[in-house]
Amino acid sequence: MKAMILAAGRGERMRPLTDVTPKPLLAVHGTPLLDHLISQLARAGFTDIVINIAHLGEKIRAHLGTGARLSVNISYSDEGPAGLETGGGIRRALPLLACDPFLVVNGDIYTDYDFARLPASLAGLAHLVLVDNPDHHPEGDFGLHDGQITDAAPRLTFAGIGLYRAALFADLTAERFPLAPLLRRTAARGMISGEHYRGPWTDVGTPERLAALNAGRR
Repeated sequence: MKAMILAAGRGERMRPLTDVTPKPLLAVHGTPLLDHLISQLARAGFTDIVINIAHLGEKIRAHLGTGARLSVNISYSDEGPAGLETGGGIRRALPLLACDPFLVVNGDIYTDYDFARLPASLAGLAHLVLVDNPDHHPEGDFGLHDGQITDAAPRLTFAGIGLYRAALFADLTAERFPLAPLLRRTAARGMISGEHYRGPWTDVGTPERLAALNAGRR
């Protein structure tokens, strides 16, 4: 199975840090977020990794190269300066992923989730990892009932970790679109399974959260 890391976002909430550094290259305890994620993926057996790039993407290429330093093989899906949002970015990268299912991870999360625990196959079109709602997102994203993603309360927060089948994107024609509405439509059809991860996880979306991580707080 191949993995994709979403690294093309502009990181507006992280400015001014992201004016000069792509958000996934910001460091936690001296190591870039991307390096943390890639090392975790490699330990779980994900050694073929696709990374989408847009804003300051040349800095990500220069830092990671082919991935040999981290014992993986990296391919890049270049979306140009504007980017294609989360859903469009995945759809653009499908030829590089060329497997079913495939893993997609947000490039701005920090967690000790063991990617080896993900299911090897899917009965539906996707499988999402959910976490407890952080203070900055108390309303959550999705419900979870008997291993199925729903829209019912109480809701948990999408961790930015998901397995997807290519068929999830089969009928889409837009080049640029977010992933969340597609997931909600598909969940309403009963086609997405899920799990609740209760371990450490942080969406490193603001300078304050980055600082808290580096200070040893989550």
